Amino acid sequence: MKERDVIVAYLKDAQGQVKLRPAVCLRQLPHNYHAFIVCGLTTRLQYYVEGFDEIVTPDDDNLGQLRGTSLIRLGFLSQIQIGEIVGHIGSISEERHKRLLKKLSEYLEKVSE
Repeated sequence: MKERDVIVAYLKDAQGQVKLRPAVCLRQLPHNYHAFIVCGLTTRLQYYVEGFDEIVTPDDDNLGQLRGTSLIRLGFLSQIQIGEIVGHIGSISEERHKRLLKKLSEYLEKVSE
């Protein structure tokens, strides 16, 4: 696995339920952690946060195995151990990956008022 890969792993949702879900590998943690920071994907487009999340389709990038139009949710972050990854279903483009990281880092750097 590598950054930009779209994987399948068990992720906890907002209600605390663990479900098998697709996720984007945003950043691999330093070597001792053997883990990735990932963000979840969902087909529930009503969760879209304009200017933050991104909508993708199976025709985008290398995402042909997605069930349908999906939302990359930057607010749905998790840490996944490499051994917990169940499968690989595609990858996002380098351009999209950079854009997602930039949005997330700009949000994290923003000073609260």
